[in-house]
Formats: sequence, C-alpha cells, structure tokens
Amino acid sequence: MSVIIALAALALLMLAAYRGYSVILFAPIAALGAVLLTDPSAVAPAFTGVFMEKMVGFIKLYFPVFLLGAVFGKLIELSGFSRSIVAAAIRLLGTRQAMLVIVLVCALLTYGGVSLFVVVFAVYPFAAEMFRQSNIPKRLIPATIALGAFSFTMDALPGTPQIQNIIPSTFFNTTAWAAPWLGVIGTIFVFCAGMLFLQRQRNKAQRAGEGYGSDLRNEPETAADLKLPNPWLALSPLLAVGIMNLLFTHWIPQVYGKTHSLALPGMAAPVTTDIAKLTAIWAVQAALLVGILMVLAFGYKAISRKLAEGSKSAVSGALLAAMNTASEYGFGAVIASLPGFLVLADWLKSIPNPLVNEAITVTLLAGITGSASGGMSIALAAMSEQFISAAHAANIPLEVLHRVAAMASGGMDTLPHNGAVITLLAVTGLTHREAYKDIFCITLIKTLAVFVVIGTFYATGIV
Repeated sequence: MSVIIALAALALLMLAAYRGYSVILFAPIAALGAVLLTDPSAVAPAFTGVFMEKMVGFIKLYFPVFLLGAVFGKLIELSGFSRSIVAAAIRLLGTRQAMLVIVLVCALLTYGGVSLFVVVFAVYPFAAEMFRQSNIPKRLIPATIALGAFSFTMDALPGTPQIQNIIPSTFFNTTAWAAPWLGVIGTIFVFCAGMLFLQRQRNKAQRAGEGYGSDLRNEPETAADLKLPNPWLALSPLLAVGIMNLLFTHWIPQVYGKTHSLALPGMAAPVTTDIAKLTAIWAVQAALLVGILMVLAFGYKAISRKLAEGSKSAVSGALLAAMNTASEYGFGAVIASLPGFLVLADWLKSIPNPLVNEAITVTLLAGITGSASGGMSIALAAMSEQFISAAHAANIPLEVLHRVAAMASGGMDTLPHNGAVITLLAVTGLTHREAYKDIFCITLIKTLAVFVVIGTFYATGIV
C-alpha cells in the first residue's frame, strides 16, 4: 500500500503538470497528500522540515543563476545578437539545418560547463528566431533544446563537467572521463537517433502545412528595423560565458582556498563557507555577469529603450522558473522519505545483473524524484556498495558503473513534473499539451541509449 501511495502522488503531480496547473501549488499538495495517507500527524512537520527546507535551500543556492541567466537571455534578445547569429547561420547552412544548429549550440554550452537552466534562457531567443525564419513549428523548440542540453552532453560525453557526470566519481573513485568509448558510443546513438526523430517531426509538420505558429507567448522582442551587429561580435558573449566559467572554476579555489571564514564587524560569529561545494555555482554566476556586461557594452544603444521593461520580464521569468524547480525539489525530498519509496528501492536490489540493476534503479528513482542528480544520489548512496561488489564479482570495471549510472540518471528524469522540463516550457511560452510529447520521445531515446551502452560492453568488452 505504501508503494501505491508514493506512486499515486507522483501520478497526481505529473497529471497536474501535463494539464497546465501550477506545479508550485500542486507539488506540496501531492507530497503532503502522500504523507497524510501514510502518517497524518507528520503532515505539518514534513511540510516545514522537509518540503520547505529543501525548497528554500534550492532557492538559496540557485536563484542567482536563474536570475542572471534570464537577464543574459533577455539582453541577447533585445540587442539583436540572437537575430544576427541566426541570420549568419542560415546564410552558412541554410534553413534546413536550423535544428542541428540549435542542438550544437546547446551542446557546446553545456559541455563548456554552463548550467542546463542557463542554456535554456540563453539559447531560446536564437531558437525562436531561427525556427520562425525557417518556418519550423515552435512546439518543436523544447525537444530540440532538450536534445542538445539535457541528453548526451549532460552525462554521456566523456569529461562533461555537468553534475550528473561528477556525482558517480565520489562513489566509484573514478573521474569525469570514465569509460570514454562507451560514453562516445552513447553520445553518437543519442545524437543520431534524436536528430532523426526531430527531422521526422519537422517533415511531418511540413506535409500537414504547419508553420511556426501564431498567437504565441513569450516571443523574442527584437525591433524589426534594428541594425544587426557583426555575428562574431554577437557570438562573443556566449563564448565568453563558457570560457569564463572554466576559468573561474580554477580561479575561485585558488583565491579562497578550501574554506573561507567571513567575519564582519557587525557579525556575532564568523560564517564559514565550504568553497568546494559552491565553486561551480559561483563560477557560473561570475561568467554570466561577464556575459551581461559584454552585451551591455556592445549593444547598449539597441537595448537602452527597452532595458527597464526587459529587466522586469527577465526577473518575472526567473522567479517562476526557480520556484517551479524548487517545488519539484521539495516534492522529491518528501517522497524519498516515505516508506513506499524505501520499499521500492529495496525491491530494485533484487535485479540480478549489476549493470541492468544500476540502470533501472537510477533511472526509476530519477523519474520518481523528478531530478537526475537527486535520483542518482539517492540510488548510489543506498546501493553503491552492492553495485561495486557485484561488479567485482563479474569483472566489470568501476568506470562502466560510472558511465551507466550517469547516463541512466538522464533517462526518465524528464517526466512531466521535472523541474528542467517545466522551466523549459515556461521560458518558451508553451504548455505540456503542446510540446511535451516530443520531449518524452527524446527521453525514451536517452533511456534506450543506456541499454545500448550496456549491450555494447557485454558484446565487445570495450570501455
């Protein structure tokens, strides 16, 4: 019965998200409903001590990233930089390659270490402009961005600095470059299958006479008579964000050390900060600030007339996106604390094959919690020792466990209640009903890729 309660809460939240209801409202309703059916006396403590604690913790860490990412994306839009780059790309590659360009831009940014959420804000103006000029349905933008940012560069491509590829290293004593050939094989499979699917959907829409669409929401606002800047100048802030993110990642620990103690005259006691836990977040924030200053410096004349209104719009978008994702985070924490979740986790331990066991366990827990990193962390914290013992018995290198865990975390995590999916749809001005079906197909491709990698390892022994 406890398992049914946990799954029912998940189903309620997915249904609410798909039908367009606010996740900020329904995440606590679904989570606390499950607590009510499990232990009525625990509802209030679970809300304050678990849901709100995790939700506020997420906002504390990540809201500045959402805010700076939204401002950066809005300035890129208002300055005409997005239109300039799109025009250059279309001249170079033609309108037929619009989807490929967006996928590659997303992949470049995420492989450079830029947060997935920031990529959504930064790339959307380019994608909207390119899809409009190429007359591709706007509803395909989320799936295109998801393929470039939420799939192979997130956890399959060797060396990616995204957190989903870092977490397994702490459990298996591996590096971000673990099982490089399996990672490359998984990357090729996801990229090729994903592009074939997107092209098929585009051709299908074209045959049906469907264009970009009309009566749309959150459309980019570049003035029609704006003189477009040089595309290399327009591209420079995007490149700067990726490069500066890498540089700040190295500089911050050198400046602050492993920990930093803040003692100001008006403080009762010093505040000690664990720099290692915040380096990635601070690096992204600093890189985005550099990008914002570059756009303002190069395109202020075009931006100045709409800067006040544009900044308000960016702040509103950042607040909505951050609150949506934070609510999901709180929901996942509550569900993970319920007995039904623990029963399900114990049941997964009975799957005999270590790689299949790990893949199914990680992707299911990521799906239930709505978080790739959250589901993987829970799974590996509970079962990594079992996975390691089984792998040693079967002569499976721990590098393979790393790659399978990372890729599995980015499989079924993108169900309708996933925070990144909700953010992506909110930023693009689309609903689950309009655009989620195509995102889910990318999710299925990504999930299948994990088992392609497992099969490749058993067939060839390649690592």
